[in-house]
Amino acid sequence: MAKRVRSSENGNDTLITTLIGNRIPPYSAESEMAVLGSMLLDNSAITKAAEWLTKESFYVERNKMIYETIMSMFEKGIQVDLLTLSEELKRQGRFDKVGGNEYLANLIASVPTAENVEYYCRIVQEKFFKRELLFTSGKILLDCFDENVDALEEIDLAERMIFQVAEKRFVRSFVPINKLLHESIDIISQFVESAKKGITGVPTGFIELDRYLGGFQKSDLIIIAARPSVGKTAFALSIARNVAVDYKIPVAFFSLEMSAQQLTFRLISSQTGVNSHKIRTGNINQNDLKIIINKSDPLLKAPLFIDDTPNLNLLELRAKARRLKTEHKVGLIFIDYLQLIDPPKAESREREISIISRTLKQIAKELDIPIVALSQLNRVVETRKDKKPQLADLRESGSIEQDADVVLFIYRPEIYDIKVWPDTKEPTDGTAEIIIGKQRNGPTGSFKVVYLKDTLRFDNAELRYVDEDVVPKQDIEEPYIADLEEDVSDDDLSEDDNLPAF
Repeated sequence: MAKRVRSSENGNDTLITTLIGNRIPPYSAESEMAVLGSMLLDNSAITKAAEWLTKESFYVERNKMIYETIMSMFEKGIQVDLLTLSEELKRQGRFDKVGGNEYLANLIASVPTAENVEYYCRIVQEKFFKRELLFTSGKILLDCFDENVDALEEIDLAERMIFQVAEKRFVRSFVPINKLLHESIDIISQFVESAKKGITGVPTGFIELDRYLGGFQKSDLIIIAARPSVGKTAFALSIARNVAVDYKIPVAFFSLEMSAQQLTFRLISSQTGVNSHKIRTGNINQNDLKIIINKSDPLLKAPLFIDDTPNLNLLELRAKARRLKTEHKVGLIFIDYLQLIDPPKAESREREISIISRTLKQIAKELDIPIVALSQLNRVVETRKDKKPQLADLRESGSIEQDADVVLFIYRPEIYDIKVWPDTKEPTDGTAEIIIGKQRNGPTGSFKVVYLKDTLRFDNAELRYVDEDVVPKQDIEEPYIADLEEDVSDDDLSEDDNLPAF
């Protein structure tokens, strides 16, 4: 029989449901007392307990009060012992509520030494997690009997609640310096190199893009937009390959348009230099096959995860993203492409796209990683003489522009039979322009890149060719972001209380 229990956590009066019936939720009064007794015996135990527990970790109400008071005193620099604690509890009007001198004395008597405080903390924490799971299960049970609650939304809520409980479990313990030293030196070296290039986020491997953005920043929603067949997937895959292969940062690629096999063929072509059409049609000779086998090893070792589930909805996307972050420490997610996500039903297509873009931004913030979503542009762009894309061309919704932190456009004049670049008069063949149409916290601008059509790969504009391999030139000295004309948008994400959360 389900029973409603009122939770007092964080001062809330939230009603939660459990399956305990007449049984008492898991807790250990002895371990709670042992933790508090250890803190009174030795103040160094207070810092150890603080690494493991909060006041909500305690089940017995008076133990919560005592723990909270001890931590408050410790933060103020007050020596904590039986006498000072008693005086502070009296001042707060809590002395009698916790059981007075008798109970406080029992705390010290319950533990012979403070040396085992971490062991006691583990027990208290374990019981707390079990109670959290019970409360979560009860909430899910109650909602399942509510006809007004959507099943998919409930699955998402359940996973979110379990995810939050799981996140609380990760307590970092001390690690010997000899285990950390080599790793730390490598990280510092990466920091130094990144700082030279002005990179503070996930590096993209594109020199100019990283100079403008400082890499893809945590919690950012980045939009890559272009008309069909311009190269959105190729550009996204080029960045994904750079991040996973060159920088060893785990990357997830959700492909709603192409199969995982098709993407893999493209990655092999990009990595090895073998013509993508030959790979796709099987028209390769023994030499090509040897090149593929010899040069694909970096891809084999790369932390790159591809999901080609068709008609992926927002709930499934969020669930998979959470799992990838938890299990594989994914640092960057691509979605190809935004308009193919199966949306919740809304009164208009524009409203559906608004929900999708807002939810992608929410996921980026929740997981604290950048999310890159590809997006189609409408046909208006092709009515212009120069065919250059603008923010107004984002298809079906202005909310994409509003929710995005960064908007990148891919412009390839050669597909419109424009033979030369108007500014330099150089040939447009095999080149493209990346336009930064919006950057919430930085400048806008544009830069040229190379597009290698045979291998469907984008690369830095400054290249040299050695033995038929494309090798980027050395990075130029200093970042020049400070010299760029600032065009910073101060607009925050507008509030839209009518948008449902997913």
